[in-house]
Amino acid sequence: MNRVLSLLTLALLLTAPAMGQSFGSSMAVSGDQILAGVGGGPVSTGSVYVFTQSSDGSWAESSVVRPSSADMNDGFGRTIVVDGNRMAVGAPGAKTVYLFEKAANGSWSESGTVTSDVDGFGGGIALDGDHMLVSVPGGFRNAGSVYAYHVMGGQWMSTGELTVESEEPIGSYGNTIAISGTHAVVGAPFAEQRSGAVYAFNFDMGSHGWVSAGTPTPAFSGNASGFGSALLFADGKLVVGMPGHDSRMGAVAVFSMDEESGEWTNDARVSPATARRSDSFGSSLAASNGTLYIGATGAGNAGMLYSIDIDAIGNAGSNLTAMWAMDLPDGAGFGGNIALSDQVAAVAASSMDNRSGRVIPFTVTNGEWNQGNSFFRDSDGYASVTGGMVECDNDEAGAFPCKDVNMVSFLNMDDLGADRGIRTNDIWGWEDPETGREYALVGLTNQTSFVDVTDAENPVYLGKLPLTETARTSVWRDMKVYKNHAYIVADGAGQHGMQVFDLTQLRDFDGEPKTFEMTTYYDQIASAHNIVINEETGFAYSVGSSSGGTTCGGGLHMINIQDPANPTFAGCFQDENTGRRGTGYSHDAQCVVYRGPDSDYAGHEICLGSNETALSIADVTDKENPSAIAYATYPKVAYAHQGWLTEDHRFFYMNDEGDEPQGLVEGTRTLIWDLQDLDEPQLVGEYIATTTETDHNLYVKGDLMYQSNYGAGFRVLDVSNPTAPVEVAYFDTSPVGGGGGSWSNYPYFKSGTIVVTGGSNGLFVLRKKELDI
Repeated sequence: MNRVLSLLTLALLLTAPAMGQSFGSSMAVSGDQILAGVGGGPVSTGSVYVFTQSSDGSWAESSVVRPSSADMNDGFGRTIVVDGNRMAVGAPGAKTVYLFEKAANGSWSESGTVTSDVDGFGGGIALDGDHMLVSVPGGFRNAGSVYAYHVMGGQWMSTGELTVESEEPIGSYGNTIAISGTHAVVGAPFAEQRSGAVYAFNFDMGSHGWVSAGTPTPAFSGNASGFGSALLFADGKLVVGMPGHDSRMGAVAVFSMDEESGEWTNDARVSPATARRSDSFGSSLAASNGTLYIGATGAGNAGMLYSIDIDAIGNAGSNLTAMWAMDLPDGAGFGGNIALSDQVAAVAASSMDNRSGRVIPFTVTNGEWNQGNSFFRDSDGYASVTGGMVECDNDEAGAFPCKDVNMVSFLNMDDLGADRGIRTNDIWGWEDPETGREYALVGLTNQTSFVDVTDAENPVYLGKLPLTETARTSVWRDMKVYKNHAYIVADGAGQHGMQVFDLTQLRDFDGEPKTFEMTTYYDQIASAHNIVINEETGFAYSVGSSSGGTTCGGGLHMINIQDPANPTFAGCFQDENTGRRGTGYSHDAQCVVYRGPDSDYAGHEICLGSNETALSIADVTDKENPSAIAYATYPKVAYAHQGWLTEDHRFFYMNDEGDEPQGLVEGTRTLIWDLQDLDEPQLVGEYIATTTETDHNLYVKGDLMYQSNYGAGFRVLDVSNPTAPVEVAYFDTSPVGGGGGSWSNYPYFKSGTIVVTGGSNGLFVLRKKELDI
């Protein structure tokens, strides 16, 4: 997966209303209560959890707030706002905002709802007195929307929409909103080349609606400043965070408005004298008792919180006071969100636990903030399923929609040896030539887990191989096998290199999962997106290499692994007619000894690369003199991602990871290339599925194609007529969406067992029913 495109794709998955939000990104403080939202999971609805401090000083969950009607897909808890004894909770999946009132005993009871027919309604909320704003946050390029409501006769009534006249959509409009009395502001932090923009509105009593009141503009800015990323009205001033400013050092702009002229003045810029790049000062804002609090998620490595007296802002000699949390790891993201009252502060450490997030509480004692124990609450996931196959019956296998695919077993993330916040990614398999046992090699964001699936109904987790000591956790991990050795790479992981692991160590399993050590290490690459192996020739090909070593422009970094534990560099190949940067970057590839219909290349070692912008075909028989055979592009190309040959080497099926999310195609698209003449590959067809989800890895075995798709799970297509595939079976690994979609699958075990990774859900062990196809 391309790191730029795929971070956006992954962000869409992670922030789906059903699940995946970093804990603490949605929270509020009411008196002595800290309220935190968890937007639901595969087996639980969204909830707002109430945390209170016990007599011994520890913080723990004390109660739960849920709506009168709930659905696992509604995202209840995605947004929380408290104003006095009133709380508004967004459920954007249900297009609803729920209102609650707080009783004297601290309990919350539902008092009403505000609904809409607009998708995403409730993604943002601002509440002040009898005014409420509800937003549908915009994306990088598309505008969102903001709707206004006012209490009249005890009911929330619509007072229109907050709109801005613009010839083009304002990217990210509605991502942030704030309200104070009859003043409101709407942020669009990705507008204007990510410099950001803020739009002001006043409530007009005559028309009983909101009218434009100018655009507060900082006296300092720049591309990627993110102006409007955080908004706050405090003591008559408008405070705006711009955490991307100046190489993400960050800054805060403070404005005042002339009530008569309606003009906005940038009164001050606030930033620490010691600011460094990537501090992200201005990530979050809050105020209490005349003090402004500002989050800087990158400061001091773990993140910091700064405070300043609001009346002193702009005065010579006014100082920022730094506050940090104790015992937080580097990269914790402390300051990602702030909620507070006079006596209690809740600060999100948004990146802790692999970006799952924690809340760090503070209370005031003798005028000083004192840190309490951190806490978190995750949505409930699926329990592992072992001990007996779950038949696909009436289009369901347990909780999972299916057609002609049985769930033999399932291991959740805990049973794969995963830490909190870890997800699955790629997968491969190994059959022990001595014992015949079958093993799944499961990629996770920080390790490779080994699972014995010989008894497919009772898979056994054997242990893990952690990422290398010089690497960092990353979304992408890939592995392949040659002569009882696994070769493992990771992308966006710094100096990860290629791990070589002797798989015969798995024979010695003694009943206790083990943390393994790699057999040897190949350091001539750093990060790499994929590893490709031609088992027939004994050569590996690192593709998408970056961050150090011999990158080969991201093309084929060729490695001789004929002596499996002693890999040696063999050369580079890159077709500079391909790749987004014209370097021949290959996102994924398949390399084979060619036995197809083009006699000119019979017996040659051929690599077919999915190279971002095109299909690339290369002859790598002579590693010192590899050559380009051809490259071919296709209509509506977005990101050529991955593909696989038919067994007769006549056709190549390829997926494009960007065409679906960019709306370029009507359904999930698979490209069909005819390679009868390798010098002139022909696009002879496109298979368009009934789903619109983003496709990922696909493999071919016999007359079947096995596809993994983010939102649609595992799909099986009959390709006996190569130019007219037909879907014949499926298993939906993510029935409620939100990050459980399938990344990859391995269908090559002789037993017919198929192993499939399911995002944040875990490992699915499946078997296709026998079909007459």
